[in-house]
Amino acid sequence: MRIATITNIAYIATVLLTLSSGVSLFLASNAERTEREAVQQSRVFDALTQELEKEAFSLTELARQAAIHPQGDDIRAWKAKLAEDTREEKHLASLQDAGASTEELMLLQRALAVLEQLEDEQRSAIASVEAGQREAAISLLFSREYEAQLGQVESYFEHFRSLLDQRTDAAVAEATQLSQRLRTLSEVMVGLTALLFLFVLGFIIRHRILRPVITLSDVVNRLATQDYAVQTPTLAHVDEIGDMAQAISIFRENGLARQRLEQERDADWETRKLLARMTRRLQGCDSWSDIIMATTVFAPNIIPGAGGRLYILDEQANTMRCVARWLLSPGDEESFPPDQCWALKRGHLHSPLRDAVDMPCTHVPAEAAHLAICVPLIAQNKIIGLLSFLNHDTEREPPYIYIELMGETLALALANQKLRDSLTKKAAFDALTGMRNRTDFEETLQMALAQAKATQSVLSCMMLDIDHFKKLNDSWGHEAGDKVLMEVAALVTASLKGNGTAFRYGGEEFLIILPDVDEAQAVALAEEILHNVAGHRVLYDARQIGPVSVSIGLAVWPHHARADNLVRAADLALYHAKENGRGQIRVARKAG
Repeated sequence: MRIATITNIAYIATVLLTLSSGVSLFLASNAERTEREAVQQSRVFDALTQELEKEAFSLTELARQAAIHPQGDDIRAWKAKLAEDTREEKHLASLQDAGASTEELMLLQRALAVLEQLEDEQRSAIASVEAGQREAAISLLFSREYEAQLGQVESYFEHFRSLLDQRTDAAVAEATQLSQRLRTLSEVMVGLTALLFLFVLGFIIRHRILRPVITLSDVVNRLATQDYAVQTPTLAHVDEIGDMAQAISIFRENGLARQRLEQERDADWETRKLLARMTRRLQGCDSWSDIIMATTVFAPNIIPGAGGRLYILDEQANTMRCVARWLLSPGDEESFPPDQCWALKRGHLHSPLRDAVDMPCTHVPAEAAHLAICVPLIAQNKIIGLLSFLNHDTEREPPYIYIELMGETLALALANQKLRDSLTKKAAFDALTGMRNRTDFEETLQMALAQAKATQSVLSCMMLDIDHFKKLNDSWGHEAGDKVLMEVAALVTASLKGNGTAFRYGGEEFLIILPDVDEAQAVALAEEILHNVAGHRVLYDARQIGPVSVSIGLAVWPHHARADNLVRAADLALYHAKENGRGQIRVARKAG
């Protein structure tokens, strides 16, 4: 209603007073209901105790009749009556009377106890009758003690009903007085209607007009300072004040929207700065571990609402191998073939969450497939890896543009690293055998010697030469010779089992550095290599080349040579092995 008609709400005062009067009448009615419940309760207890009293005598008569004239029908009638009596006793015992006195409860318990004792004696008498001892049953049921117990039951129940009637009368009188007082109170409250009318009118004016106006004034002042966190009051008034509150609420919502846009703009700017910083850091990375670390550092901050994984393509196995994860629990990092990812098959970002209906990637668990965002890492039209995200914040749309930019930047960094590794491999590894070449040998040897000196351990050096390799080349051709070199190199590398470093030292010569391997261990390894080469069949054009064997020279620092002539000592031992018939192992002489 409008403020001009605010006086009409005085009707509320009348309603309130009427409600108060009605409450008083309700309480008066409740007092009358209490009175009726007390009377009803008294009747229930009276009826039950009288019934139990009557049943006690009835059971006694049936039991006596069964004892005097033992017949099956009398006994069955007694048992049926006993079951019914037992149920009534339980019903009486289960009834609760909140106002019962200790004396009443004691009388009721005593009466039920005597009844139970009488029933026990009746059971004993019936058992005697069934056992053919009728005289004992008659003696028990017609005894003075039995009669006295019957009298006790009657006396207890009569006394109980007497006390119950007295208490019921008192409760009825008290309820009647309370009902009269409440009715009087109701009449008085109706008389106060006129006085409360003015009070209610003043109260309504204060809370309906003055308080909302003060609250709205405070809200307006805070909104003027761009404090949009203030809560505008919710007023359901259909008047000028309600219109004002609605206008202020709309103004606040507009301010919040503008503030949210500014925050998103700032967040967008921060994301751009993070992405630019990640790009610069990736440009400075010179190893796969650096690239992986840069990804795990920046990705959670650029896409804060999503956990992710970085996969690298293993070209030999044709599988995507997980190398890093962030904001995700361990698990589900198994390798998978590229054809299980739609992003890799399409060559573009793939996200079922982005569209209402789309194909899920099968490498993602089914329960999370709809949250997946996959970005292929492609450089020079070749797949290098995959960025896979799980968007946990489904209420906000992921920044797809930044995810794609991150993928492009990361793909370029991985491609550059792959190129560096390829150039390094070409510079440090022999293209034919895959072994390290002589360029990398000196640095590796010096590092191994320094480590051996620091730990006071030994360092073994082994030189191998393929016997009669020139003759084999002349007889079978250079392609067959290359095949022999490759297979002998593979046998040597396999024999090391990662415990040393093998180099292609010359044309058909190989050199092995064995850190922390003594003479006996080195000799055992040399014998294994000798045996493996001798037992290996090299086939070329479906024909066996051979026989193929190697000669081996071995030297151990510091027993056989100084640090600067360890290789020369091993080479000299190899010379003696070749001079003494080839296909054997020779150990260098101990240093003098």
